[in-house]
Amino acid sequence: MEAKQAVREHVWALLDRQKVTPNGAAGRIPSFVGAESAAARLTQHPSWQAARVIKAVPDRAQLPVRAKALEEGKRVYMAASKLAAPKPFYLLDPETLPIPAWEAAERSAAAKYARPVDVDEMPSVDLVVCGSVAVNRSGIRIGKGAGYSDIEVALLQEANLLQPHTLIATTVHDLQFVDEELPEDAHDFRVDLIVTPTRTIECAPHRRPPGIIWQSLTSEKIAAIPALASRKP
Repeated sequence: MEAKQAVREHVWALLDRQKVTPNGAAGRIPSFVGAESAAARLTQHPSWQAARVIKAVPDRAQLPVRAKALEEGKRVYMAASKLAAPKPFYLLDPETLPIPAWEAAERSAAAKYARPVDVDEMPSVDLVVCGSVAVNRSGIRIGKGAGYSDIEVALLQEANLLQPHTLIATTVHDLQFVDEELPEDAHDFRVDLIVTPTRTIECAPHRRPPGIIWQSLTSEKIAAIPALASRKP
């Protein structure tokens, strides 16, 4: 969608211009200066403190979130790259990991030390943490355009792993929080909580698609993700 891409290009350019993205912003969920502060702020929220099971994205921007969860003894489920594995999630269990939390939270460590699991092997999720390129007060978020976060949440929704108490949070730089309206598609989920290095923003009651919206996916995308291909009606 051109409108979404225009927002991405604007925010990526702004982040780079302000020199808050050490690895460059364009084309990705950007890691940002202050990511550790945003993660620390998230840990103060009641939903985090009550959570025992967290589903987190593998992006570098959320590395501090994954590490803090493991340090606090929470189980972390992290998506495999592009959901391309037959079992699309990795279980990072702090009780069995042989390496420190910050090392285990790295994307590259998951394939070596974590246990691959299918959606059917997962418990209910207390908190979902996603990355964003831009997000507004209504909880509408724009990702990098690949659609994997939407598919991850849809898979959890289909499997009834998202409960009424489950919140979806995103950690972003302050510059990624925008006041304007953002474009939204039927398959997009909204976040309930936005956390920046300086602010915690509670959003309106959540809007979530009922599950996988098959007509929004191309046959190529379905074929490339075994968890979708095996569930296609």
